Amino acid sequence: MADSYVRVRGAREHNLRTVDVDIPRDALVAFTGVSGSGKSSLAFGTIYAEAQRRYFESVAPYARRLIHQVGAPKVEDITGLPPAVALEQRRSAPTSRSSVGTVTTLSNTLRMLFSRAGDYPEGVAERLDSDAFSPNTAAGACPECHGLGTVHRVTEESLVPDPSLSVRDGAVAAWPGAWQGKNLRDILDALGHDIDRPWRELPRADRDWILFTDEQPVVTVHPVRDVGRIQRPYKGQYMSARRYVLHTFADSKSETLRRRVQGFMVAEPCPVCHGRRLRPEALAVTFEGHDIATLAGRPLSALAQVLRPTAERTDDDVAPVLARDLVARIDVLTELGLGYLSMDRPSPTLSAGELQRLRLATQLRSGLFGVVYVLDEPSAGLHPADTESLLTVLGRLKEAGNSLFVVEHDMDVVRRADWIVDVGPHAGEHGGQVLHSGPVAALADAPASATRRFLFDTAPPAERTVRGPSGTLTLRGVTLHNLRGLDAAFPLGVFTAVTGVSGSGKSTLVTRVLADAVRDHLGTGGEEQQQDAADGESTGPTARARLAAAEGLEAIDRLVRVDQKPIGRTPRSNLATYTGLFDAVRKVFAATDEARARGYTAGRFSFNVASGRCETCQGEGFVAVELLFLPGTYAPCTACHGARYRPETLEITYRDRTIADVLAMTVDAAAGFLADVPAAARSLRTLQDVGLGYLRLGQPATELSGGEAQRIKLATELQRTRRGHTLYLLDEPTTGLHPADTEVLLRQLHGLVDAGHTVVVVEHDMGVVAGADHVIDLGPGGGADGGRIVAAGTPAEVAAAPRSRTAPYLARRRARPDAC
Repeated sequence: MADSYVRVRGAREHNLRTVDVDIPRDALVAFTGVSGSGKSSLAFGTIYAEAQRRYFESVAPYARRLIHQVGAPKVEDITGLPPAVALEQRRSAPTSRSSVGTVTTLSNTLRMLFSRAGDYPEGVAERLDSDAFSPNTAAGACPECHGLGTVHRVTEESLVPDPSLSVRDGAVAAWPGAWQGKNLRDILDALGHDIDRPWRELPRADRDWILFTDEQPVVTVHPVRDVGRIQRPYKGQYMSARRYVLHTFADSKSETLRRRVQGFMVAEPCPVCHGRRLRPEALAVTFEGHDIATLAGRPLSALAQVLRPTAERTDDDVAPVLARDLVARIDVLTELGLGYLSMDRPSPTLSAGELQRLRLATQLRSGLFGVVYVLDEPSAGLHPADTESLLTVLGRLKEAGNSLFVVEHDMDVVRRADWIVDVGPHAGEHGGQVLHSGPVAALADAPASATRRFLFDTAPPAERTVRGPSGTLTLRGVTLHNLRGLDAAFPLGVFTAVTGVSGSGKSTLVTRVLADAVRDHLGTGGEEQQQDAADGESTGPTARARLAAAEGLEAIDRLVRVDQKPIGRTPRSNLATYTGLFDAVRKVFAATDEARARGYTAGRFSFNVASGRCETCQGEGFVAVELLFLPGTYAPCTACHGARYRPETLEITYRDRTIADVLAMTVDAAAGFLADVPAAARSLRTLQDVGLGYLRLGQPATELSGGEAQRIKLATELQRTRRGHTLYLLDEPTTGLHPADTEVLLRQLHGLVDAGHTVVVVEHDMGVVAGADHVIDLGPGGGADGGRIVAAGTPAEVAAAPRSRTAPYLARRRARPDAC
């Protein structure tokens, strides 16, 4: 008989300790363990990587050369390994051109349906090609907005928010500050404009010229300066406010400047296509009375209803054939809880979990069998009510003759697995061992497993006293996306969990509406948002919520939003540089006797400075490897072998360690090594407090999960000196966390509340929701069926709410910790 197991021998990838493990094929196998234990290194870094390597070696010498550059996984042997497909938690590229329709290829079929079976206007003899129905092609895109559907403009209201001010007092808020803004005011004065009258009293013609003219006159300016300073005239060239804003947004390399001027722009529907993105010829074609833009804008579940009568026809015409394919694929997406999405929904607005489920649905329709699907937390971003549907879909993939290797933290999913591989016992260098590989029930006999307690402990959780609020922040008449005239009250000084099914409007309410309202109240100086330039990358102005009123904002002194955006997009960004602790490390090396003798400053020990870094990789430690038609990847630098520095820099040691050695240390190891360096020790301690002791200081940002990036941002905030009442907003902070790590994180978040601050989290983990002081449950469904508060109150009150889809899962979680 053929061997029915994948047998791994001698796996040493990352922290794996020469692991031997046998895993059954044609089964749902859950890989569990605390964050950083090595489960992803085994599932993705070893098993999937080896399957990928074998595939490349089978195709062409060119591909073999490339894969040798990337490197094979560190494993002695793997037998019984079928072809593998990886479905990882990846966020989409920041482009509005990518959408639900393009990710799932549904848009291709819908375009073909309109091209071949659409109803054309009278007199049109020639049918349009399917490309003519795509806003991403020259044949289909609206010529005015180039297929974007929106145009970015500036208005008098956006450029001059306070018309009671004069130009001298800063009425034109869009102008730059400091000398450049004063220069423009002086030029206007020299041109004869009254810069001391209130803006609203200036003639309309003057106001329009100041803001919108394309002229750039040059005049002699005689500036009025302080007594004692040289009064020297100069030639100044005028630039209108519109020209400055649009030029800065399009051409500036400074993300800070781009974000600033973006605030003075408004996104408006294209006046030609009215937001529908296509040429008139394409929009004139209809199917069942609807143009393609209308159907692409409907929720997928509603689109299926339009197509179903055609799909049920029994003839072999092209229309029912294409409609049947569309309906069958949409039904899978609806089953996965994604029926609320529309085909034209931009990919950047989707969560990593939504994207993974879209790719999972595509695989389900691919008809492959005999394949190992390696999935990274498919339940991420799913409400417990949607997890049931996910398990059904995974079961159908298995029944089709495939194997499913799932890295998972959701104990409900783990319980439904056929087999469990538990890795641990701890993270980083204290993990990397397979503690159990076998049936789920047998994990009860593995005493070292951190997972065992959460799978089998049936004792009810200890009752905790619910905190009383110190005040209330109320938003009235909220309208954005599927929120329509919503009133929401957030108690202050407590821990609030906002929950609800996928697509119900949770993130819109918290991370968009609430965050914008508080930020607008505080002004730019009141917020310390955790992000760098990479996080702030923008593709244009975004829609703002309409808000009737906001009450209680005066109680908030600071706003901190901690999200799962990456802390950087290349290997150059890492944990040490983001938190600032690397500055202290470089100063320690610069203070050594040998560094002083050579004249090395702290800058010499930065891998961003030419004098100290390896010039082959420019200090990244990696070089980019392009794989032609496949996604690019990174390979270790052949000159420094990943050390990042010149050999001369690495000759300087501190306690017998080079600067590269320190970057290779885990947080736990560095905490001991740098215990007497206060600036570094404080950062390292907070990283340990949020459960990140297993990460290496120089670990590239490209290797970090969204959950790890979020905790790094939280740790960076925790080491600050906090002033006043801070509002912390977190979007699914437990994503990527083992239940044991969630306990560590929650201690930190509840500690912030005990210190007098307010924490609001968007969360699906019923353990987090059950431990909150206040719960806001949105729904009852997703998309157009959501956007309403169906229950609000203490966890006990929401658990008893009759209309809440969250209530039964919350009630079960309150009854015993292993249920959700």
